[in-house]
Amino acid sequence: MDSGKNDDSVNVIRKTASLCPECLKLLQAEIFERGGKVWIRKECPEHGKFEDLYWGDYEMYKRAEKFAMDGRGVSNPNVKKDGIECPFDCGLCSLHKSHTALGNIAVTNRCDLNCWYCFFFAEKAGYVYEPSLGQIREMLKSLRNEKPVPCNAIQITGGEPSLRKDLLDIIRMAKEEGFEHVQLNTNGIRLSQDPELVRNVRKAGVNTIYLSFDGMTPESNPKNHWEIPNILKNCRDASVGVVLVPTVIKGVNDHEIGEMIRFGFRNIDVVRAVNYQPVSLVGMMPRKERDKHRITIPDTIQNIQDQTDGQILKEDFYPVPTIMPFSRLVEAWLKKPQYELSSHFACGMATYVFQVDGRMLPITRFLDVDGLMEYMKEKTTELEQGKNKYMIGLNMLRKIGSFVDKEKQPKGFSIAKMIFNAIVKHDYNALGKFHEKSLFIGMMHFQDLYNYDIERVKRCCIHYAMPGGKIIPFCTFNVIPQMYRDKGQKEQGINIPEWEKKTGRKLSDELYHRDTKKLESSEEYRKTYGK
Repeated sequence: MDSGKNDDSVNVIRKTASLCPECLKLLQAEIFERGGKVWIRKECPEHGKFEDLYWGDYEMYKRAEKFAMDGRGVSNPNVKKDGIECPFDCGLCSLHKSHTALGNIAVTNRCDLNCWYCFFFAEKAGYVYEPSLGQIREMLKSLRNEKPVPCNAIQITGGEPSLRKDLLDIIRMAKEEGFEHVQLNTNGIRLSQDPELVRNVRKAGVNTIYLSFDGMTPESNPKNHWEIPNILKNCRDASVGVVLVPTVIKGVNDHEIGEMIRFGFRNIDVVRAVNYQPVSLVGMMPRKERDKHRITIPDTIQNIQDQTDGQILKEDFYPVPTIMPFSRLVEAWLKKPQYELSSHFACGMATYVFQVDGRMLPITRFLDVDGLMEYMKEKTTELEQGKNKYMIGLNMLRKIGSFVDKEKQPKGFSIAKMIFNAIVKHDYNALGKFHEKSLFIGMMHFQDLYNYDIERVKRCCIHYAMPGGKIIPFCTFNVIPQMYRDKGQKEQGINIPEWEKKTGRKLSDELYHRDTKKLESSEEYRKTYGK
């Protein structure tokens, strides 16, 4: 039992539903403000009260909430609600409010590392899960069959996907099924050792390497600190972009958040983004340990402001659904359903940052984001009312530039022209140049049983496909593994002795053993870290 603080002097923001961390019973919960922070609390009849930090800054929460906007969900759900309560029959269901913006397919639970904060690898599970190519194609098809908007972005994940000998076949299969964007989620160990593998995954169709990167030092990033230099070199040589993905843990690596951004800028020719993931505290964890490691989106953003000496401010960040008016305007223009990022406003925040004269320049310093989004809402309403689209387009051509400070805008491209072409001409070519000149700074805080909010789950737009056709929201798949991830994968997997007998290999033989001294003495290491 975890007794919450007995304090009635709070501001209740809203009611929601959550889960008991011990028995998974569905509970009524409150999101409330106390001491300038946002908390969640609930009480289980059997296991008592639970309370945890939800968002570390109430003012930022209120600002983010203004941009909340629901999507339309899917018109062909796999599961229709029949008296069973969310989240106990995910699939996607008819109550879900977002289509799949990013689909995940776990192609293995094997890994060549053994990280203490990982929630997903074979030795912990006791079995090897590795879907066949036929099953993977079935999962890809289930994502592409979503209506009215097929999933167009896929992440190949694991475990460590590069352990599969047929990885290139999987990537090519994703392209064959019509996915425009394919990213590879990896620790990068094998990419650091094999330049040809990097070239081949790029040639097969990978757009982005989604790379674990937990800090700047061996202490904060024992996972792949020594391999990062060669990973970046090999990706640079293969012309494949990299997203650095730090799992942020309070007291472990949160003091290096700002330096990770500087590192991204030093390698901006190959690094496209730094996408922070405040740690999800899965498993049974006492309150003392949660308080020790818990960090939320506003805490991470505050660290960015402090550690960049105010070059990037809290006000520069916007929640994910901020971009929804853009999607709705394009939809009204084309009269065709469009791709939407309609996650819950508390799920993630982001900004774009440029580097001008050695200083960081967030996009908000030269673009009136709030004004532009309100203008897009107005134009969408006019289009929906049947007003002449070409007259609206002419108006937009004249007006969009008024939201841009041309004196502060980085040289080399016109953001107003880029926005106009994307809306009216449906031409996204300029977005590529935009991404090459800027660094996307984002964060996504996946839930755990202590801060679980059903309203967030209903709006999740990052999903896992499973054999059999079900599509499961991220924070259901990984937070309630006994119902979804582990249950399904155990049924499809084989026990480790059987796998080892079948393959003639020991699972432990796949664990990576580095020669630290050799790596630290390399020219690439010294150049990358300025040693």
